[in-house]
Amino acid sequence: MDLLQTTLCYLEHNDCYLMLHRVKKKKDVNHDKWIGVGGKFEPGEDALTCALREVREETGLTMQNPQYRGIVDFYCSPWPAERMHLYTCTEFTGCMIDCNEGTLEWVPKEAVPDLPIWPGDKLFFRLLAEEAPFFHLELTYNGDSLTRAVLDGQEMAL
Repeated sequence: MDLLQTTLCYLEHNDCYLMLHRVKKKKDVNHDKWIGVGGKFEPGEDALTCALREVREETGLTMQNPQYRGIVDFYCSPWPAERMHLYTCTEFTGCMIDCNEGTLEWVPKEAVPDLPIWPGDKLFFRLLAEEAPFFHLELTYNGDSLTRAVLDGQEMAL
């Protein structure tokens, strides 16, 4: 099965994550959700190259020493299956710019679960908070509802 290859990055500063409130695009599967920064691979890119480019394009910031934290596979008909490469980064340079996909905001980490985020995001935020080793998370959705989660081959309770 061909998976759409994407990246998602969470920049961290002062116990906050840089979150993107997706409010600017029409017909956006993430409309009005709060997510990290990232996007689709361009031809010839690997995960790190894509992550660095997407963060720079969407925030104006350049990541220094991003940490590759895990792979998250999404399944939700009718959308194509997606493999998301998840990064965090505490060191970056540059000045923030306006994002054409939504509003960027530093959100305290403890407040993130209360935002309108995808249910599966709560699972990987927990893994990030627990400093989990590199993980593979498979998430299956029916619309906005998470119906199945598998972490490193083991079914998770929802």
